[in-house]
Amino acid sequence: MERTKVQRTKVSGVAQPGRILIVDDHEENIRLLERILAKAGYEHVASTTVSADAMTIHSQFKPDLVLLDLHMTGKDGFDVLEEMVAHKGGQHVPVIMITADDNADVKRRALALGAKDFIGKPFDAGEVLLRIRNLLETRFLYLTLRGRNTELEQKVTERTQELEQSQLEVLERLAAAVEFRDDDTGNHTKRVAQISAMLGEAIGVESTTVELIRRAAPLHDIGKVGIPDNILLKAGPLTSEEFEIMKTHTVIGSRMLSKGRSELVRFSQRIARSHHEWWDGSGYPDRVSGQAIPLEARIVAAADFLDALTHDRPYRPAWGMDDTLAEIKRRAGSHFDPTVASALLGINWRASSVLVA
Repeated sequence: MERTKVQRTKVSGVAQPGRILIVDDHEENIRLLERILAKAGYEHVASTTVSADAMTIHSQFKPDLVLLDLHMTGKDGFDVLEEMVAHKGGQHVPVIMITADDNADVKRRALALGAKDFIGKPFDAGEVLLRIRNLLETRFLYLTLRGRNTELEQKVTERTQELEQSQLEVLERLAAAVEFRDDDTGNHTKRVAQISAMLGEAIGVESTTVELIRRAAPLHDIGKVGIPDNILLKAGPLTSEEFEIMKTHTVIGSRMLSKGRSELVRFSQRIARSHHEWWDGSGYPDRVSGQAIPLEARIVAAADFLDALTHDRPYRPAWGMDDTLAEIKRRAGSHFDPTVASALLGINWRASSVLVA
């Protein structure tokens, strides 16, 4: 009579850890194995004489070890073994084949498919228990190591995040210090961050990316830490040689932010390097154009330009809003991404408090 049984076995010995699944189409073999296991203290045993049910029970019962008969009606042990190995993937659930067949080719095939050991018929209780114990020890060692590895990976991830956050805080403080060199209030980078976030939202960028841009934007000019004061704070126009030096702040900033592992630092690096690239390819430092310029850099470029023109600088007074917006409109498609420029021009900046801070 075919049957499937999942039960907690009444044990006569000291309880042993481990969940064991028995698949054998002979009822008497299952009963004998259950008695051997119960006497040795194994409480959690599931069994079936229906090989077709093996995978369903395996998924529900989640055994630590499987005793699998090799020659069965319907699906044989090879078929079931292949399914179990494919199902468990990278998990280490050992399978012991039950067989009276001493044929070497049969055993080699079973081992090649993933079987870990064999139990011969008729059963020797001592041998059965030793083979089960040895493989369960390996199983539990694997689970312990996997748990420790997961714990270590979590700790490494947390520590890495802490280090990256510390790195970012240092860079943000450095960027603020740089900003105070040519902006008495130090609010330019804050305004650029807010404007960039507004532009990102206006062109439909997803909220998580908008937040990354908002946090990364303040570092766009961090490379100016490497520009001499006589150039950075010069009241008049820069000479061609001085302008070439000024342009290097993009590369300096990019190098300062390079090799970052977090998405935020990578965003900051791309913005620092590319926020002076032009849509038509005439910008610097790489003279890339169009979609080849990172979107976050195209957004910050427009935000930086808007804020810079509407505030006093050492080399010129602030522009009026009408003139600034007209200039951005004129540069759409040459300097600025047309989509970003259109979004900027569609915002009522006079009603916004962002540019006042």
